[in-house]
Amino acid sequence: MPASPDRSNDTQQDHQDPDSVKSRYVVGIDLGTTNCAFCFVDTDQSDWQVETFTIPQWVDLGQIERRETLPSFHYQLTASESSALDSGLPWSSEQRQSKKSTPGCVGVLAREAGARHPGRRISSAKSWLSHDGVDRSADFLPWHGDPDVQRMSPLEASAEYLKHLRHAWDHDHPDDPLKDQDIVITLPASFDEVARELTIQAAKLAGLRRVYLIEEPQAAFYAWIDRHRNEWADMVRPGQLILVCDIGGGTTDLTLIRVQPAGESADQVQFHRVAVGRHLILGGDNMDLAVAKLAEQTFTKQNPETTLSSTQWDRMVQSARAVKETMLAQQRPKSMTLSVAAEGAKLLAGAIQVELTREEVDAVLLDGFFPNAKLADRPLAGQSGFQEFGLPYASDPAITKHLAEFLSEHRRSGLDDDDQESADRPDLVLFNGGVMSAGAIQTRIVDLLQHWFATDADDLDQWRPTVLASPRLDLAVAHGAAYYAMVRRGEGVRIAANLGRSYYMQVSDHPPKALCLIPGNAEAGQQFRADDHPLQLQIGQPVQFPLWVSSTRLADRAGELIPIDESEMTALPPICTALVRGRSRVDSLLEVFIESELSEIGTVGMYCVDADQSGRGKRWKLEFDIRSTLETDRQSHSGEGEIAGVIDVETVEACTQAIKDTFGNNPTIKPREIIKQLESIIGTGRDHWPPTLIRELWQFLLDHDDGRRQSPAHEARWLNMSGFCLRPGYGVAVDDWRVQSTWKKLHGKLAFPASQSRTESMILWRRIAGGLTAGQQEQLAAPMLANLRSKSRRIEPHEANEFWRLIASLERLKVAEKVELGDIALVELGKKKNERLRSGLLWAIGRIGSRQPAYGPLNSTVPTAKAENWITRLIEMDLAENEVPLALAQVGRFTGDRYRDLSAESREAAADYLVSRESDPHFVTLLRQGGQLGREEQSAVFGDSLPLGIRLGKV
Repeated sequence: MPASPDRSNDTQQDHQDPDSVKSRYVVGIDLGTTNCAFCFVDTDQSDWQVETFTIPQWVDLGQIERRETLPSFHYQLTASESSALDSGLPWSSEQRQSKKSTPGCVGVLAREAGARHPGRRISSAKSWLSHDGVDRSADFLPWHGDPDVQRMSPLEASAEYLKHLRHAWDHDHPDDPLKDQDIVITLPASFDEVARELTIQAAKLAGLRRVYLIEEPQAAFYAWIDRHRNEWADMVRPGQLILVCDIGGGTTDLTLIRVQPAGESADQVQFHRVAVGRHLILGGDNMDLAVAKLAEQTFTKQNPETTLSSTQWDRMVQSARAVKETMLAQQRPKSMTLSVAAEGAKLLAGAIQVELTREEVDAVLLDGFFPNAKLADRPLAGQSGFQEFGLPYASDPAITKHLAEFLSEHRRSGLDDDDQESADRPDLVLFNGGVMSAGAIQTRIVDLLQHWFATDADDLDQWRPTVLASPRLDLAVAHGAAYYAMVRRGEGVRIAANLGRSYYMQVSDHPPKALCLIPGNAEAGQQFRADDHPLQLQIGQPVQFPLWVSSTRLADRAGELIPIDESEMTALPPICTALVRGRSRVDSLLEVFIESELSEIGTVGMYCVDADQSGRGKRWKLEFDIRSTLETDRQSHSGEGEIAGVIDVETVEACTQAIKDTFGNNPTIKPREIIKQLESIIGTGRDHWPPTLIRELWQFLLDHDDGRRQSPAHEARWLNMSGFCLRPGYGVAVDDWRVQSTWKKLHGKLAFPASQSRTESMILWRRIAGGLTAGQQEQLAAPMLANLRSKSRRIEPHEANEFWRLIASLERLKVAEKVELGDIALVELGKKKNERLRSGLLWAIGRIGSRQPAYGPLNSTVPTAKAENWITRLIEMDLAENEVPLALAQVGRFTGDRYRDLSAESREAAADYLVSRESDPHFVTLLRQGGQLGREEQSAVFGDSLPLGIRLGKV
């Protein structure tokens, strides 16, 4: 049964590949969660074959070997380890000359050394790259790493793996460097657009430019086609449905491919990818955690007085991986001992050994992840029980329930309503991913498919899905990617794959409606224009474009206006921008429409087009606001700040005039009177002004920035009001833009050197610290830290309180800097001369040592041992200040996260101390049981009143 010829464009030019000459080699790279693989084709060979590139890497100190895979781990070497690796890899000298001040390695040694020192190792970077709740380009890995370890972003860690592959290839092929070859990188079919863009960015960071993307399930199927070149045509027939079930270390990816007739000949077929499952961070990593949980429970039953430290837990997870792999193999023992090495000098006496039976492991892995579900079963909603590493694991670990939901939604995808001959059940199944190498799991899934889709008892005996054999699941994706690179050149068998997801832009809130920008049947290279519903946008002001995606609404047309249904649609990171026409900053309304395109490399592009000139006007490229996914605009679709209230236009205009009368060219209101004037206009105290109003007031203040230069009093009031109106730096759409605009206007640009201006500027930065980047916080902190470290330390007494409150509010500082600050604050707290400063110092210690940051990432907390030391010292000081209970509750608060929580003894000591002081019982509860802060407590932690509708703890 011959395949229909491939009609794809075989040129290799696009925006990443300016060269018209085809490369000699084409390359497929599996950038995996647990392992990377590299396959290639030498196109100079007439009878070309896909080959595996063996990758040289450190496997131990002083030992280099070539392996078929490169484990996806990055390890920061200790000083002694670094000196041991000074020579070896041929490209080591180039790495030593890079900008990185601390040496690291990737591959087998990184995996093994990291098992011994988990705080120095980065793993699952690919899962973090797809985490839409963090800034994926920010440096925060390793999650809960050791304080002295230099952090990297998921983007940079991914680039490190690709750099290693490039160096290895270039050393073997100096005349054909990797940057000049056509490269296909694989990614999960369910990756969102930000993750796809970041994958391309990682390749650029690694020095690769001729890069294309392919979805992993498609690549796995391409590998199957290539491995069965001579017989695949006899194994499929038109009308069949193929399920690709890809479960790797980090994700579960489900795809349906339909076999359809092609051309006039009945024996010609085409493969059409017709459906893609939702993004699920659910795979082998979760199974490792589940086995480790089982081992921990068994151990604590046998040793009820003992609890595992975070380091012991990390090592238990590493040992659990070996237990999982052994117990899922065909030949497995009746039981297996999970061993965890001792800590420190305890040696053998401190080692942990737990025996697990295969029945216990089966109950956790098979019944927990692959239960005997029914086709009507659905995954449970809620929060995942696996929160150990900060990743948003799927709420329900039952993969078979996710499979049932996927097949129920998509089993007729690609069929016409009157098509009764084609299959609506998967006749063929292709397994891929490390987890699927376990025969027991394959059998469980095939058994369930048989029971779900057998029509009657006779059919149950006669019908069973056929498993398409794939001998190397660890290399299949890279193999298929290299084969697809040849398909792009017009050779081989092509899978016809449309986008499989529809994209929308929300254009109204009441009721919520969205405009379809890119339909699900889009193919690479297509462009769309949604000009039936032009939009009115404000030029020169920040605007937000809430985006949605759906993998089930595939029949919607580009330009169609549809109601938003959150059961069918998922919110994407919004696009936030400020549209400016040329150099003009004049505010005006502009009628625009949206143009969208699906690039040849599989990424989405969007443009805002001036509608006044029939498409010939100015175009603005819209970029996903990647950073806003961390804390500031993640909830922008629901608008937590916006729903707190909206003020009428007349009142807003009166406020505008009052600000103009204070900071304009002809002022009539004195700076000290403006707040009372605004409260009179609005009719309520300033603490009750809604976020939408105060953000408008901030804009009016920014428009009259020159007015602060009239006098020190004007500047002090302007700074005070600006910080108040923009606090806490997040919570309302496009707050990122507002904070950045404030930074550009103010940082290092005070008009008056007066103490009042300096103090108010510190208050402003403290209030909006949640919207500042890590780099900006470091810039603010650098001179303050230098002052604290200086022997001739000089902090003006009347500025000292705000000095400490500001530097303690900078939650994105390095953990080592926080530890240093806390230690200094405790020393200052004990000095008699600082009695008047104790309130600010106690507030600072509580904020710096908090187990639950007000806005920063959870891995920014100081180490538990240091926090326990601070609690002990605070109790010993026995200060009378009212801030002591809140400080102790912040530093010792129970969270349920073993990486952040203090020992039970330390928390109980703090709780007993608060009871003896007759402190608020809620502080005692926070120490013993955990819980949420009340509104007043949140304001106390923040150091100010919080705007209506906005809470702390956004990350």
